Amino acid sequence: MSKPTAPHEIVERALALSRADGCVVIAEESSSANLRWAGNALTTNGVTRGRTLTVIATVDGARGTASGVVSRSGVTAGELEPLVRAAEDAARTAGPAEDAQPLVTGGEAATAFEEPPAETSAEVFDAFAPALGECFASAGAGSRTLYGFAYHEVVSTYLGTSTGLRLRHDQPTGTLELNAKSADGSASAWAGRATRDFADVDPAALDAELARRLAWSRRRVELPAGRYETLLPPTAVADLLIYQQWTSSARDAAEGRTVFSAPGGATRVGEQLAALPLTLRSDPHAPGLECAPFTVAHASGGAASAFDNGLPLQVTDWVREGRLEHLMTTRHSAQLTGLPLTPGVDNLILDGGGERGLEEMVAACGHDGPALLLTCLWYIREVDPATLLLTGLTRDGVYLVEGGEVTAAVNNFRFNESPVSLLGRATEAGRTEQTLSREWGDYFPRTAMPPLRVPDFNMSSVSQGV
Repeated sequence: MSKPTAPHEIVERALALSRADGCVVIAEESSSANLRWAGNALTTNGVTRGRTLTVIATVDGARGTASGVVSRSGVTAGELEPLVRAAEDAARTAGPAEDAQPLVTGGEAATAFEEPPAETSAEVFDAFAPALGECFASAGAGSRTLYGFAYHEVVSTYLGTSTGLRLRHDQPTGTLELNAKSADGSASAWAGRATRDFADVDPAALDAELARRLAWSRRRVELPAGRYETLLPPTAVADLLIYQQWTSSARDAAEGRTVFSAPGGATRVGEQLAALPLTLRSDPHAPGLECAPFTVAHASGGAASAFDNGLPLQVTDWVREGRLEHLMTTRHSAQLTGLPLTPGVDNLILDGGGERGLEEMVAACGHDGPALLLTCLWYIREVDPATLLLTGLTRDGVYLVEGGEVTAAVNNFRFNESPVSLLGRATEAGRTEQTLSREWGDYFPRTAMPPLRVPDFNMSSVSQGV
């Protein structure tokens, strides 16, 4: 028998080698391309490729079913059997898994299961790189300096199980982060974009936006800590709501450990969280934000279960018109809490029904006193899980809005805010657009958010960062 080399062959061979009662195999083939620049010039570029294989073995026993998980990168055909045996040994030495469920069964195999993995290459930047070079020249003429990083990755996931599932998903992910600094280094501005293929990224438009923000910074006003009417752009909204989503485990809520807990082992599902008709949802087929339409879990923990690999995913409203509709559940935690089965999905969309863009919201702001326009948030950490109070810093531009116009840059702040509280206090949501979280974009890049107006955003102290 020839040694397996293609991803689907690796999956099939690992399943054939298994002696466990149940087996899940996840093969991930990745390729990436990147560009990095500093001081208005490209500095590095590169292309990488890799393979990761995860084997999940399940073993039935008198006290229940145990699972063992082993993941390794760069697995060769000769290393395949030792990897399968290691997962089986891990299962046999483990105690019964609390989240044990029958492995998912399914119908016909994915039509592309036996096809080669999708790949990216440096060609993904064929149109982007020359346009970026023109930005370098423009920035130099404007006495500003550009720094940044562009990254594109394609991951092909092959999932097979001893119960007959054969699933395949190709995930392209692109991110761009662009910084502009003033000639004296006293002002900095940032912009980021998420993309599937860089065809929809316009470096010149981003550079022009950064130049405008640096121009705002020519006048500087020092402000004290306090509560300010604040406009949060989509990227800052994503910074906060991604963290909220990560903490929306139904089991944690039922056990009284999160902001979504209610007395007596209940949850806040059904409670009105926002006066605005805000809907927070996930959709694996959302245009531009497409993600795996089935569960891929390399291990159990939080709101994920290794036993749930291959569960079909669908549109899920987490908050519907301001009302908490669902929390994330596995099959096990759904049984524990009595809530519907709603696994996590790898994208997040907030719809507020608003039509105004951020510029139009600025024009309507700051007429009854000074207001602030943020760029992004940074170094976000949890302070109190019971309220989901978060702290962090503003970065790369906080601007003063007076009479509907941006009139100056102000100092940075440390903030203390809860995203759940912010949803309840927001007085306006603008037009939803695809965005990239500054803090979490490396881990969760597929988001679409509106700008939000908050009447009393808590800037708890002054920060001296740029």
